[in-house]
Amino acid sequence: MSGQDALKSGDKGKIGSLPGTFWVANVMELFERGAYYGLNALLARYLTDKVGGGLGFAEDRVGLLQSLVYAVTYVLPILGGALADRYGYRRMLLLAFSLLSAGYFAAGQVTGYWVIFAALLVMATGSGLFKPIISGTIARTTDEKSSGFGFGLYYWMINIGALVAPFIAGYLRDAFSWRYVFIASSLYCAAMLLPALLFYREPARPESTKSLKEVLGGAATVLSDARFMLLIFVYAFFWILYFQNFGSVLWYLRDFIDAAPVNAAVTAGLAAIGLDVQFEFDAEHVTVIAAGTIVFLQLVVSTIVRNLPALPTMVGGIFIGSMGFVFLALSQNPWIFILGIAVFSVGEMTCHPKYYSYIGQVAPEDRKAVYMGYAFLYGVVGSLIGSNLGGEMYHAFLSPLKGEEGAAPTIRNFWLSFAGLGLVSVVLLWMYNFYIGVDSARTRARARRVMYGVYGFLAAAAAAMVAWVAVQKGQLPVKTVIQASIMVVVGLGGLLSLRLSRDRAREDQVV
Repeated sequence: MSGQDALKSGDKGKIGSLPGTFWVANVMELFERGAYYGLNALLARYLTDKVGGGLGFAEDRVGLLQSLVYAVTYVLPILGGALADRYGYRRMLLLAFSLLSAGYFAAGQVTGYWVIFAALLVMATGSGLFKPIISGTIARTTDEKSSGFGFGLYYWMINIGALVAPFIAGYLRDAFSWRYVFIASSLYCAAMLLPALLFYREPARPESTKSLKEVLGGAATVLSDARFMLLIFVYAFFWILYFQNFGSVLWYLRDFIDAAPVNAAVTAGLAAIGLDVQFEFDAEHVTVIAAGTIVFLQLVVSTIVRNLPALPTMVGGIFIGSMGFVFLALSQNPWIFILGIAVFSVGEMTCHPKYYSYIGQVAPEDRKAVYMGYAFLYGVVGSLIGSNLGGEMYHAFLSPLKGEEGAAPTIRNFWLSFAGLGLVSVVLLWMYNFYIGVDSARTRARARRVMYGVYGFLAAAAAAMVAWVAVQKGQLPVKTVIQASIMVVVGLGGLLSLRLSRDRAREDQVV
C-alpha cells in the first residue's frame, strides 16, 4: 500500500492519536532508505567506472559483491526481530544505525575490492537489523483502525527516500567526488542516532517473545516446507529482473545509451520555467524513474487491482514487468530506455502487493502467520541469482562490445533473455497454482519431488561450474569458489531439510 492509499482509506480520526514514537520511526525509515537508495542508485557505476573516480572493477566481480550484500539485507531480519524483542527496540536501533553509518563511511574511504566488500557487509548487517524494528514499531504503535494509515505512510517514506536521495547523491558526485556520496549516506544514518536516543520510546512488547533458538528452529521448519520454498523460487524468477536495475541496467546506460535527446529536452524544459540548469541523464535517474512511477501511479494501480484475484493480478504484473525488459531490448533510443524502466515499475507495483495476498491463500491454515513472516525470502534468492547472473552476463557479452558497431543484436538478445525469465515465472506460477496451490498430502509430495530436483541441480551445477572454470582458466578464482560454495550450501542444505522434514512427518504418523 502506498501513502496515497493510506491517506485515502485510513481512519483520519485516528491519526492525531498516534504516539510520537510512530512518527519518529517513519522519519528514521525515510532517512535510512534515503541512505540506502542514494548510494545503491550509483554503487554499480562507482565500482565499475574506469574514469571519473570510479574503481574500475569488472562487472562479474561487482555482481558477486552486490548479490551477497543485498541477500544479507533480506535474510538478517529473521534474527533482527528476535534480537529486538530480546534486547529492546531502542538498543537495537542504536546498534543498527551505528553499523549503517560506519559501513557507509568506511566503504567510501577505501578502494580495495575485498575491503569495500567487508564495509558494505557491515552496512547490510545494519540494514537487516533495522528493517524488523521499524515495521515492528509501526505494528505496535497502531491499532486495527490506524494500521492502514501507519503502514501506508511507512511505504510512502520508502518511496520518497528512493525518489529524492538519488538526486542528492548525483549532485554530490558531480560537484565534489564519489566519496561524498558515501559520506552523505553515513551522515543520514548517524543523524538518526539522536532521535533514537532522545525521542524514541520503547513500544509495548508481547508478554512472551521467542528466543533466538526458537526463531532459528522456526526458520528451519519454514525452509523445510517444500510447498513454501517452491513458491519462493518461482516468484524469485521475477526478482532476478528487479535486481538488474542496480547493476546491468546502469552499465548499459553508461556504455550504450546516448542520452543527448533527453538532456536537451529536459534542459529546455527547465529553461522555460526560469532554471538555468544543464541536465544530464545518468545512473541516479534510473532509481528516480522507478520510485517516481510508484509514487505517482500506485494509487491508480491499486484502485484498478484492489478487487481482482491475487493470482491473475500477479501474473499480469509479472507480464507487464517482463515487457519493460522487452523495451530495454529495443532501447538504444533513450526515451525507450526510460519507458522500459517505468513499465517494469508498473509491473512491480501491480504484482508485489498481491504476492502477500497469494501467500495467505496457499498457506496451511495453521501456518499463515509463519508463511507471511518468511515471504521476503524471494529477495534472498532473487538477489543471489539476479546480481550474479547480471554481472556475469554483462561482463561476458556486452562489456566487450562497448564502442563497437553491430552490437544491437547482442544487446537485444541480452535483455530478451531476462524478459524470458519473467515469462518463465508467469508459466511456473500458473503451474504452481494448478498442481501445488491447494494444501494436501498429494501437493506436499509433489512439491518435495520438485524441490529435490531444484536442490540437487544446484549442488550438481556447482560441481560442474568449478570443474569447467578450473579447466578453462587453469585455476579457481575466489569469486568462483564463493559462488560455488553458496550453491552447495543451498543445494545440500535444502536436500537435508527435505530429508529431515520427511522423517518428522513419518514420526508424526507413527505417533
